[in-house]
Amino acid sequence: MSVAASNPGSATVGSTVAKPSGTDRLFRRFLFPMATLVAAMCLAAEIALAVFVPSATWEFHLVVAVTGLFGAGWAVFMAWNVSRSVSRPLSELVAFAERTGQGGGPVTAMPISDAGELVELAKAFNRMADRLASQIAQIDEETDQLRAILGGMVEGVLALDAEQRVLFANERAIDLLDLSASRRPEGRRLWEMVRQRPVIAAVEEAMGGAEPVRKELSWPGAKARSLAVHAARLPFGPEGRSRGAVVVLHDTTELRRLERLRQEFVANVSHELKTPLSVIKICAETLQSGAMDDLEQRGRFIDQIIQQGERLGYLIVDLLSLARIESGQEIYAPQAVPLGKALGACQERLRERAEARRQTIVLEGGVGRCDVWIDEESLAQILDNLVDNAVKYTPEGGKIRLCWSSGDDHASFTVTDNGIGIPAQDLSRIFERFYRVDKARSREMGGTGLGLSIVKHMLLAQGGQINAKSFIGKGTSFTVTLPRA
Repeated sequence: MSVAASNPGSATVGSTVAKPSGTDRLFRRFLFPMATLVAAMCLAAEIALAVFVPSATWEFHLVVAVTGLFGAGWAVFMAWNVSRSVSRPLSELVAFAERTGQGGGPVTAMPISDAGELVELAKAFNRMADRLASQIAQIDEETDQLRAILGGMVEGVLALDAEQRVLFANERAIDLLDLSASRRPEGRRLWEMVRQRPVIAAVEEAMGGAEPVRKELSWPGAKARSLAVHAARLPFGPEGRSRGAVVVLHDTTELRRLERLRQEFVANVSHELKTPLSVIKICAETLQSGAMDDLEQRGRFIDQIIQQGERLGYLIVDLLSLARIESGQEIYAPQAVPLGKALGACQERLRERAEARRQTIVLEGGVGRCDVWIDEESLAQILDNLVDNAVKYTPEGGKIRLCWSSGDDHASFTVTDNGIGIPAQDLSRIFERFYRVDKARSREMGGTGLGLSIVKHMLLAQGGQINAKSFIGKGTSFTVTLPRA
């Protein structure tokens, strides 16, 4: 007898008694009674002999008794042997069925040669085992495919049971909810791991209602993020309770950033267009109200109208150019362009403007010839924009250096000045449309705020890259990388 507790801390005690084997059960139930019947028949024959043949000698009675006992013993032996030959395969079949039902390992076939008289039953069991193994393999394959599909999704997917325990979480969900620092989430309750209370509230609302729940969530901080949460309750089970919920997480951080940039762009365009138009309107109204008769005032107002008109024209040209580049409508004619020659031509074009501010433009080239694969007019526009910016934001008497170098597949050039520099918090945004570090100074120098954005998109469209480094009071350097011809 053995004693086992059902659960830790439980007061329930149960006892188990070893079950008789199949041979014992068959022997006791069928064959032992048959052997007993044979022995009883022998005993009855002995009694009948004694009654009806009283003259029989004791030797004869002894022979009959011994024969009966031997027959009974033989019957018992044969009964045991037959029961053993029948019950052993039956026990094997029972054990095989139990192993198959419990699972936990590969399904193996039962040897037919050991089945004895139960060969057909063993064959049926083996056919069942083959079908079961095939179904298990198919289920495993489908499960692996489903996990691979869910694991490769850009959306995060969570499956929860009715107690909000995690049944499944793909890697994207672990990343979006910042669960990577903890152990695997499966089997743990959602509220134990997720710090974003709105996510838990969305799940609770979905599990308590009939309709799916959609929420937009955002949280600030070092890992600022915006999420679109879609939570839906699973169908009710047979017991009338919800089986849990499925949660899909969409990372909308980049989408919200682009939306914010779009709003800023619209606001900036409106402002940039409104300012020169307002100046033109005011000057025209002033002239109309009587300033036309004052030659000095008339000339000043007319100059303002011309200046603001030119600024408005530059702005519209840059906007149209940027729109064509971003939409892929700009047509380029890439060719092999000598990089050193292009830098020298830019130096000559902007020399007069730099000398007007007592600045020097120095060209420091690499050794030999280096051709880059780019549209020649685009390269000239990129160089002029970068060097012109350096001239604008470098104090009088400053120095601007143009240098280039080449590698196996790419070549690069750098425009470096010793000007005022760009603050670190602004450096990552200088390629955005209309972004200016010093708005007043930029407008004073005639910039539209679109030059660097145009440069960046021109380079990206032709396989190039641009990076910037800057230190306040020391200057700024722009490095452009281009594919070699």
